[in-house]
Amino acid sequence: MRIFITGATGFAGFHLTDALLAQGHQVFGLVHADTSHQPLPDHPLFRPIPGNLLDLAELEAAVAGVQPEVIYHLAGQASPGRSWDNPALTLAINAGGTANLLEAARSAGRPRVVVVTSAEIYGAVRPEELPLTEESEPRPHHPYGVSKWAASQLVRLYWQRYQLPAVEARPFNHIGPRQAPGFVVPDFAGQLAAIKLGRRPPTMSVGNLSAERDFTDVRDVACAYQALAERGRPGETYIICSGRAVSIQHILDALIELSGLDVTITRDPERMRPSETPRLLGSYTKIERDTGWRPEISLRQSLADALADWVQRMSGL
Repeated sequence: MRIFITGATGFAGFHLTDALLAQGHQVFGLVHADTSHQPLPDHPLFRPIPGNLLDLAELEAAVAGVQPEVIYHLAGQASPGRSWDNPALTLAINAGGTANLLEAARSAGRPRVVVVTSAEIYGAVRPEELPLTEESEPRPHHPYGVSKWAASQLVRLYWQRYQLPAVEARPFNHIGPRQAPGFVVPDFAGQLAAIKLGRRPPTMSVGNLSAERDFTDVRDVACAYQALAERGRPGETYIICSGRAVSIQHILDALIELSGLDVTITRDPERMRPSETPRLLGSYTKIERDTGWRPEISLRQSLADALADWVQRMSGL
């Protein structure tokens, strides 16, 4: 199968691309030279395609040249915090870029399209609203959330107006190997790996540990994207999650246990930001009903693999 993917070098994009190549698919990855800084897959079935989400003509030419059977759209500005630095650019990339991609798909034979948004569109959630479903009310509270909500609406509109068979994947937090710093699991795992390798004293700096979040292994998330490409209903939204909320304290305790280290925990006032949403979890009932997907990899396995990945990275292996 010929597959076009944006964001192939991102966290979930890497794992999705890896799985697709292992299955023998021909994968074409959109590469924007100014923003693509990670290594591209070294595989005979992978081919980079120059392009820019914000340049419709260039993007149409890239997709038309590939004539893909499936498009996975994962690229975008991925940081809620940084979205405040340049709200207009975040909206342009995440909403405008999605519009351009859907236009390019419409012009190239209307392949199946999976557009990845984010559970961040829900904003602050009240306890009585849990678990979140596809019918829950979005209340985005930063430009990133607004941009992903706009992308979500475009999926529905392009199915209604053009019968473009696009589906929306709306993932919650995902974790596992190769995740970049700046998120709770890689930040904890990176500190433990440095302690394990003797590069820092056995003291960890942490922030608010009371918040509870819904974590799914990134490899399960990649499988969900494939399930949606194959069996998702066009124009529909699908939450991807574990259906279980665990505290950040639990994540920390599990990683320390897996490391086998004896560490001292210190609270960093700079990290002690109160959470607007103390508890967050979703329901994967809809995606399971329509595609048969459900999470398979345990939280403990995800954390063990994330920790091993950081030890390997810091060892230079």
